Amino acid sequence: MPPTRTKTPTAIDRCQFGLCDGSGFLVDEATNDARDCQCRPQRVSRARANALSGVIPRKYRGVSFDRPPVTLIDRSRVAAVKTFVNRIDERLDAGRGLWLFGSVGTGKTTLAMLVSKHAIEAGRSVAIYSLPRLLAQIRTTFDDDRSNSYVGLLDRLTAVDLLHVDDVGAEKTSPWVLEQLYAIVNARYEEQRSVMITTNLQRDELAEQINERTVSRLEEMCELLPLYGPDARRFEPDVRSA
Repeated sequence: MPPTRTKTPTAIDRCQFGLCDGSGFLVDEATNDARDCQCRPQRVSRARANALSGVIPRKYRGVSFDRPPVTLIDRSRVAAVKTFVNRIDERLDAGRGLWLFGSVGTGKTTLAMLVSKHAIEAGRSVAIYSLPRLLAQIRTTFDDDRSNSYVGLLDRLTAVDLLHVDDVGAEKTSPWVLEQLYAIVNARYEEQRSVMITTNLQRDELAEQINERTVSRLEEMCELLPLYGPDARRFEPDVRSA
């Protein structure tokens, strides 16, 4: 018989608390009873998020605190992001997020992707969308014959540890768009789940675009980080920020 191969656990398979064998359960061999491990809620969250977009785009996979374009971004803002990622589990467990805003090309998306990258490396579930793409996915649920398709998507968007939404305020507003945004943000607000957004709009401008009640919730959930300066895409073509 060929030797039995034991699967080596990946970083995501391993129990972050070092308690279970990666199954999410603690087994008492004496009584043959099992109970939930501390890591199980995160495993359930990841499983529910599997259908969501949780992959860092190719352009941002190499982002790092110690090389451009991050080293060219305002040091105080980078320091704030570094503090957030150094305590990523604590922040996500508390439902705390980030709101990066400012002019075009100042590094908002780059810093946000850096946060998402660290969250994924920490074994947390992450969903990454531009707002137009997220709304497009929601629209597809209305074409689905299953009556619970929309509810299922909203549940997954609520369950994921970190919801990262880029370009908030870029979508043309309509009552339908405002309703979907509020539903997502409010669900995460009530469940104390982290949201991270980037936007080119100031706080009051964003409130005019997506509704005050949605912005008010985001404001309570997130640390606000303004980013200003020249458009790095125009002046440094070989070192691009978003």
